[in-house]
Amino acid sequence: MKIAFAGKGGSGKTTLSALFTRYLAAAGATVVAVDADINQNLGAALGLAPDEQADVPPLGAHLSEIKEILRGGNPRIASADTMIKTTPPGRGSRLLDMDPGNPIHRRFGRPAAGATLMATGPFNEDDLGVACYHSKVGAAEMYLNHLVDGPGEYAVVDLTAGADSFASGLFTRFDVTFLVAEPTLRGVGVYRQYADYARDHDVEIRVIGNKVQDEGDVEFLREHVGSALSACFGQSPFVRAMEKGRHPGLAELEEDNVKTLAWMRDSADTAPKDWARFTRQSAQFHARNARAWADAAIGADLESQIDPEFTMGPEALEAQRAR
Repeated sequence: MKIAFAGKGGSGKTTLSALFTRYLAAAGATVVAVDADINQNLGAALGLAPDEQADVPPLGAHLSEIKEILRGGNPRIASADTMIKTTPPGRGSRLLDMDPGNPIHRRFGRPAAGATLMATGPFNEDDLGVACYHSKVGAAEMYLNHLVDGPGEYAVVDLTAGADSFASGLFTRFDVTFLVAEPTLRGVGVYRQYADYARDHDVEIRVIGNKVQDEGDVEFLREHVGSALSACFGQSPFVRAMEKGRHPGLAELEEDNVKTLAWMRDSADTAPKDWARFTRQSAQFHARNARAWADAAIGADLESQIDPEFTMGPEALEAQRAR
């Protein structure tokens, strides 16, 4: 499953992304964790030391290399220079499985807490004042567009705070989005934004209440998000230890919070896996970007990159392996 963690800044989405990644990996699942947040804290939350975090190559600084890998032998893509973040895969593209040896994981992934960690990377000096973070997050979108995940395999993505992911088709790349909300008006406000923007795009949003202290907090969340409230994560000494730079074993996590993580996995596993929809939405957002700006910027008809005979998914991956 492809799983996003979203929420307002400070809601705890990075902490829950890390805990969920650790929980899945400890259960024997294959997990890739992607830090796509401008603040780039997922590696630290997974227990990496500063020098280990610095060793994770930033996806956003290697866009040309990533495009060249993913372009493969797709005849509809003349060169890596004509690829944009929404360019969909087609026949001949280099599809990715979840194996640590695939070219993207091998080049940009590093082991962390039993998972493979990748990161879009921080702003650098050349970006300041002239670039937005979408250019770096676009690397994660390209990766997800070409990733075929199977049973027992999970891509967990820590998104930027707020509703920033709606600046592209990134928000449609997930089977389920866990929106982390504190029991505050600001916390539930991001859910309303997400729900409004996603309403017409078949996006599965499930609210995880965080930093919940009592039944009153649960009732507040239920009042404001209704049936979208799926589970609650309580105040946690374990999490406080994480935030102080310590990383106790999962066996020390509070029982109720372990149950919440287990429910989250069950919830993700029951989300519908619809490769036809995934393919269709990829094409729709690519066509929209092509018409809005990309054709003029690149000087080419980018809608012609859409392969009408191609459907993303396990069958396409098997066809690639058979070539």
